[in-house]
Amino acid sequence: MKNVLIINGHQRYDQFAEGNLTNSLITEAEDFLKKNGFHVKHSIVQSEYEIKEELEKFKWANSFLFQYPVYWAGLPWLTKKYIDEVFSSGEKTVTYTDDGRSRFDTSKKYGSGGLMKDKSYMLSMTYNCPISEFDNKDGFWEGQSLDQVNIATHKTFKFCGANQLKSHALHDVYKGDLVLENAVANFRDTLKKNFLSN
Repeated sequence: MKNVLIINGHQRYDQFAEGNLTNSLITEAEDFLKKNGFHVKHSIVQSEYEIKEELEKFKWANSFLFQYPVYWAGLPWLTKKYIDEVFSSGEKTVTYTDDGRSRFDTSKKYGSGGLMKDKSYMLSMTYNCPISEFDNKDGFWEGQSLDQVNIATHKTFKFCGANQLKSHALHDVYKGDLVLENAVANFRDTLKKNFLSN
């Protein structure tokens, strides 16, 4: 697990979402990984990218760290576009062979045709939503956990066979009292669990 692809899933909105927090977390992740002997490559969804080059990065990587802000309860649309374009183009080569089912073998189930079974991924998100709204039956998410709320993104990676690492989220980012040092320390703890404990 020495090759890590860091995907910057930020989509910029002037004076509202400049990307500084995303960039700070990505810089921390890169520093942490390199200090611990990992090789790092980057992808930026809000840039001009070549799909073939992106697929080569996914092929190279043992793990993916996906850093993005949550917009309207999901991925920024440019990030979803990146996944749709790159993952679909990796059919039969990098991401998946087919949906896993077989006309001749009913034991083969939907979603089992992934080609990333030897790879892992980590979701790291930034939220305006406070942490109190998760795992709380009276909260906005009606008792659902962070991972349950982000099930569509998890299932995308599962369809391709990748193994889930511990997710990370930074909450209440617009509240005005964010202490970046504390946020980075918590993020670093999750990186340790995911990349140094295995």
